[in-house]
Amino acid sequence: MTILVLNGPNLSRLGKREPNIYGTRTLGDINQSLVQAFKEVAFEFFQSESEGALIEKLFEAEDCGRIQGVVLNAGALTHTSIALRDAIASVKLPVVEVHLSNVFAREPFRRHSFISEVCIGVISGFGETSYHLGVQALLWRIANTAR
Repeated sequence: MTILVLNGPNLSRLGKREPNIYGTRTLGDINQSLVQAFKEVAFEFFQSESEGALIEKLFEAEDCGRIQGVVLNAGALTHTSIALRDAIASVKLPVVEVHLSNVFAREPFRRHSFISEVCIGVISGFGETSYHLGVQALLWRIANTAR
């Protein structure tokens, strides 16, 4: 089982960027916690500030044939990118949308997601645990779809 954890713009700044909202752990810390928590899963991690790079990585994940699902924190692209939305809709891989903060308790523009309707689910507001819940949701979906 291989899962791609895909992170968008500004997530490279975790640990430095607004720690009162996003915490003090780095993206590397979060990735390592996933590896430690889910020993039965092989992870591929990718982060980019570029919308195009994220879309290309999503297509590559489907085309390579070794990725079974995606945990995606698209960052601000969640609220702005129709291109990313269309890319998610065009692949057969299940994608779980995750957010560290509760986007519904923040600025009004963060309350709309272009990508939610093409993801299998959304997990928001649990900090680093949002990623863990995203992996659990993918594992559940994959196990129950394979029957």
